[in-house]
Order: sequence, then structure tokens, then C-alpha cells
Amino acid sequence: MCGICGKLNFNSSKPVSPDLIDAMTDVMEHRGPDDRGTFIGKGVGLGHRRLSIIDLSPLGHQPMSNEDGSISVVFNGEIYNYLELREELLKLGHSFRSATDTEVIVHAYEEYGREFASRFNGMFAIGI
Repeated sequence: MCGICGKLNFNSSKPVSPDLIDAMTDVMEHRGPDDRGTFIGKGVGLGHRRLSIIDLSPLGHQPMSNEDGSISVVFNGEIYNYLELREELLKLGHSFRSATDTEVIVHAYEEYGREFASRFNGMFAIGI
């Protein structure tokens, strides 16, 4: 089971320390021994420890972002209906680089906004 973490500064001009996110992911190493990743943006930091299950390739690395980098996500869990959602999003013009349920989350958020998770059947925790 993966591990996710994050910090949000409500004052977005105050940066999140990369060292803090690294320390948070270090504590969760047992949750995801296969990979680790961090994202530092304007007032936000996300961290991920990966236990590879669905897409074992490097394309499943998290945090995962959309094409222009405006949306980044860390995710733990499983979206059972991600293949159907992926097909729906492809028909709406989205393109995918991986076979992961994580990438479906990124594009569902792009397409449906805050209501994106209501389309998911599964068990999950998401930082976006």
C-alpha cells in the first residue's frame, strides 16, 4: 500500500520546504519501497511512496501531473472502474501516457473539477 503526504500553506507566497516533504516520505518508506517522489509548487508540497501494483513501469511514478503541469496528484488506493473512465476521457479528447488509475484521476479532475471523485468506484486517498 502506497503512502501519500502533503503540506499546504494558505499563504501561497510562503514556500513549502522540500526537506520537510522528503522527511515525511522517509517516515513512510515501509508503505512504498518501490519508488518515491515529491512535488513542490506555489505554497504546496506533495510526497509519495510507491508500492507498484497496476502499472509496474516508471510511467506510474508519482506525483503525476497533466501535460502542462498545472495539476499534480498523489494517490493511494484503487479505482475499480478506471478502465471505463479512461475510455470516457479518451473520447472527450484526453491523452494518456500510462496505464495507471492515477492518470485517470488527473484527467478526471481536469474534466469534471471538484466533483471528479463522485465518478470513482473504489477505495482511495488523493492529494491534488
